[in-house]
Amino acid sequence: MESLTEAQLQQLVERISTEDFTRPFAHRAYFNPRLRTTGGRYVLRTHNIELNPRHYEAFGMEELVGIIKHELCHYHLHLTGRGYKHKDADFKQLLKQVGGSRYCRSLAPRKKQEYRYELLCKQCGMRYLRKRRMNTKKYVCGKCRGSLMLREVEDIHDRKSAR
Repeated sequence: MESLTEAQLQQLVERISTEDFTRPFAHRAYFNPRLRTTGGRYVLRTHNIELNPRHYEAFGMEELVGIIKHELCHYHLHLTGRGYKHKDADFKQLLKQVGGSRYCRSLAPRKKQEYRYELLCKQCGMRYLRKRRMNTKKYVCGKCRGSLMLREVEDIHDRKSAR
């Protein structure tokens, strides 16, 4: 898949705006590589649209167009003084009308948590996994109120069996 330049992205957003919304897009659309958890963002103060380039690289043009339509719904509704937020009926109706994406696809699977410490209750044997070291003198077992013992989980095999 070939990459999209900023100028090509701007033209694409303008074309989608005039064809699907019958209104011009008079602001800037650009890729923002700092976006991590979202496919795009409509900036209220500047009226610009920022798009995550990783979504285009991972899923292609169809995903990008869905995200652009979503952000254009925010854009046009905000400028016309109607409900532009996700919860607003105007937004949901316009999004459905133009065929935009309600949600963008997830980029990467979430990482499994790596626990370094295990708290063991001396009375009932209850185990608690923790990422950070903690002072066992300040806390008691949530199940039986017994005293706790801290131990470091040494290798990956121990970590998996402790879960």
